[in-house]
Order: sequence, then C-alpha cells, then structure tokens
Amino acid sequence: MESERKYSCFSHAECEFFPCHPDADPAAFNCLFCYCPLYALGEACGGDYVMLEGGIKDCSSCLFPHRPENYDCITARLAALCKPEEE
Repeated sequence: MESERKYSCFSHAECEFFPCHPDADPAAFNCLFCYCPLYALGEACGGDYVMLEGGIKDCSSCLFPHRPENYDCITARLAALCKPEEE
C-alpha cells in the first residue's frame, strides 16, 4: 500500500483481528481509522451499514474508513461531530 502521505494510511498486519472485515483486501487496508470516527454521526455517516433490531448499527460490511483514498473525506467530515445539534 503506497501513499505519498505516509501519515494518512498504515496497516497493522500483526493485529490479531487483521483484516477485521471479511471481504477486505489486506494489501490495500488502512487501519488508521480502526474505530471509525464517523460512527457517531449515526445514519449520516455515509458508510455501508445496516440497523439491527434495537437500533444497533452494524458496520461489519463497511470498508469506507479502511480505504486509503478516503482519508481526506473522513477528516473533512470530522467537523460535523463538533457542530451543535439544531433545535
């Protein structure tokens, strides 16, 4: 996995859960956002998730935060987490 910006992507191949998504390509898997920062946006996260019974969000099929090319999109959306909720 090559990137001109080394800070924006890394793989932790020695992790006992690597890769943590069954359909992921280990050669192009970014572990930087292991715990997706967009999860807190709920349904507005933009990822590929399903809502389970009881309102639990299942992101196991979402590879969006693990694709190296999505770094800029994710960091740009982080500002939405800081905005106060509209009344």
